[in-house]
Amino acid sequence: MSLSIHDVSVPVFVRAFGNLSAILDKAVEHAKANGLDEAELVNARLAPDMLTLAGQIQRASDSAKGAGARLSAGDNPSFPDTEATFPELQARITKTIDYLNGLPTAAFDGARDVTIPIRRQPVTMSGQAYLLTFALPNFFFHVTTAYDILRHKGVGVGKMDYLGNF
Repeated sequence: MSLSIHDVSVPVFVRAFGNLSAILDKAVEHAKANGLDEAELVNARLAPDMLTLAGQIQRASDSAKGAGARLSAGDNPSFPDTEATFPELQARITKTIDYLNGLPTAAFDGARDVTIPIRRQPVTMSGQAYLLTFALPNFFFHVTTAYDILRHKGVGVGKMDYLGNF
């Protein structure tokens, strides 16, 4: 059985966003149960030079939709980074999932090189190399960091929340 570029990209992104969405629901519950302002969680970061929770979700969204667009030769929609609440972050996740699910599977067929700026220098690689060595690791860096921020702030999430249901 062979796997297509679509098979190892879109469903992986969509599944991780579903798990992230459930983690955000737990963050809302945690805030309510502990009398926290939800903005404290949305604006939390692990270190001063790192993005906030909102920023991590925005970058995960950008990474996934950018990969989908590059790998399918489609248009990469621009989403303004204005999310400041959990409902807005959930809407961003939903909008990203809808975009990814709307990409035609056949558009991922064929060899396609991808050029991206890395450290301000254009780097060209095969679509497969781009997906496996840049797009997926970058996406999961931001999803994991979002999880870590919430875990650090005391939200009761664990490994199985990150991995989701099977």
